[in-house]
Amino acid sequence: MFYKLKNQIISMLKCLIYISVTFLFMVSCGSVAQQQYKSHAVQKGETVYSIAKEYNISEETIYNLNPDSRNGLKVNSVLILPSSSVISSGTNNNNYREHKVKRKETLYGIAQLYNVGVDDIKKLNKELYSRGLKKGERLLIPAKANTVETTNTNTNNSLPGTQKYTVSAKETKFGIARKFGISITELEDLNPDLGELKVGATIIVPDKAVVQNDEIDDENFQYYEVKAKEGFFRLKQKFGLSEEEIIALNPYAKEGLKEGMILKLPKEKTTISQEDITTVNLENSIDNKKMKTVALMLPFRLTRSANDSTQTDQDLLKRDPTLRVALDFYSGALMAAEFAKDKGISVTLNVYDTEKSDSKVASIISRNEFKNVDAVIGPLLQKNVEKASDLLKNEKIPVFSPLSNRDMAMNENLFQTLPTDAVLQKTMILYLKEHSAGKNIIIISDSKKVKQKEMIQAAIPTAKIVSPRGGGYIQASDITAAASEGMENWVILESENPVLVSSAVNVLSAMPNNHKMRLFTLHKNDAYEWHEVSSMRLAKLNFTFPSVNKNINEDDRNPFLISYKNKYGVLPNRYAIRGFDVTYDVLLRLASEKDIYDAILPESETVYIENKFRYEKSNTKGYCNKAAYILKYNDELKFEVVE
Repeated sequence: MFYKLKNQIISMLKCLIYISVTFLFMVSCGSVAQQQYKSHAVQKGETVYSIAKEYNISEETIYNLNPDSRNGLKVNSVLILPSSSVISSGTNNNNYREHKVKRKETLYGIAQLYNVGVDDIKKLNKELYSRGLKKGERLLIPAKANTVETTNTNTNNSLPGTQKYTVSAKETKFGIARKFGISITELEDLNPDLGELKVGATIIVPDKAVVQNDEIDDENFQYYEVKAKEGFFRLKQKFGLSEEEIIALNPYAKEGLKEGMILKLPKEKTTISQEDITTVNLENSIDNKKMKTVALMLPFRLTRSANDSTQTDQDLLKRDPTLRVALDFYSGALMAAEFAKDKGISVTLNVYDTEKSDSKVASIISRNEFKNVDAVIGPLLQKNVEKASDLLKNEKIPVFSPLSNRDMAMNENLFQTLPTDAVLQKTMILYLKEHSAGKNIIIISDSKKVKQKEMIQAAIPTAKIVSPRGGGYIQASDITAAASEGMENWVILESENPVLVSSAVNVLSAMPNNHKMRLFTLHKNDAYEWHEVSSMRLAKLNFTFPSVNKNINEDDRNPFLISYKNKYGVLPNRYAIRGFDVTYDVLLRLASEKDIYDAILPESETVYIENKFRYEKSNTKGYCNKAAYILKYNDELKFEVVE
């Protein structure tokens, strides 16, 4: 059955190295689509004016083709529009000109380019009062002055409303941008050749500072760049700071937050408590049903069988464990797209064979049109996913790493979906700290786990230390000396040495009944699978540890498990389940907001078949999944979810 399933999936893939699978949930427009017209489903917040701007047509054209639109637009109603954009006759007026917005351009930079005011542009493009710029949109610009040359702005202060500024020691782009109330992008617009800041360099800045010089205390404060659509409410959810607290540190924020604004905020001192985390079901938040395009990049390496007729598909499956993982993950991802379709979400899943190669990843991205891709899932290998993220970071296309839990070279667009070992350790320590009252905490660790021991001691200073003897084992007397009869004894065992793990489990499970024992670890490693480590004794000790996933109940009537078995004849393994969980979560986030970055809230957690997700911004760049389970070995020799 194993090879039948894999061969079934391979047969779906071998015809094409690149495959586009579309799952549609759409209203057919009949003959309209075959004529010189297109359809547009009205989204929440859209107006006739904004749609006309988006398609570069006049409002009157929309009214003529859709008479009912004069009475107002309804969300999800379908408009008929011309298929070829016709520039409104107004754009030929001598009083204004047209500007097509380029990537990373800002309203401030465009105003400086044409030597006009920001408000002058907004008056001709009223939608900009309520939203930011969109790449590719066309703006009307007052034609009252010539375009300003900006090739040498780093030495030219002739732009209206600007001045020369000399960079001081320890100043950063963040600090200067904050001082003058502009974004990093706007600072770079004014100084195209800026590069890295150098002490004594002369740059161009706005002519008026909005805050006085205040060196930031790196230990207690940080700079934060406001994202699109972020307001005080969202920042409170992220940082726990009220509007008044933010304004006290950043007086210029009193006029309101804007994308790119640099804020000075206190550094987060503590990890978010489990009590503060809310589990959300994104199936109840589907609001954006536009077609979602997702690129799935996996290392199938199917050209091998095409080039070598002596290798059968079963030969490949036996010899290549990565292929087996990729096929399992792919089968789960396909199921996720089908489940999304059932929820009314249309999905185009573009599947690419990365062949485990960085150069192949680069070739795929350069040859294919990725600017309309909403998200990339994969590649599987860490070096490949880092390459994809790096190549797509300028377009801000989110890249989701499916299986790597190691420290990665993070970019702003990279999402690490698998919690790292550091996340698991912090999750376990937080649980121990929050529940340590009234417990006698004992740490057993060897010389290779000094860091973990110190982390636990920092969180629970009253913890007692038991060191293993010279042969790497402990005796009952070692535990008796540290144990308590009046309190439950929580023993935290930190070692990868199977001899120490085995002896500790044996000693703890044999302690008399007046010494109640429970065993914990920050990392369940292979030592706990050693043949001399008894599962019965681990269960007796209610062995508790952090995990990235929980185990499924095969008897559970879960719709995914039923559908998967009906389609493939077997229950899904953990890689197929992960393929489903990761892909379904990405699709639901895309459908719950217009931008996936807006669907990331550090106190909101999503839970699926085996995995859960709660992304937080990394201290460096990108996003890390901080959602982990606490599991306990129960008396039935099953892993039970504690938290």
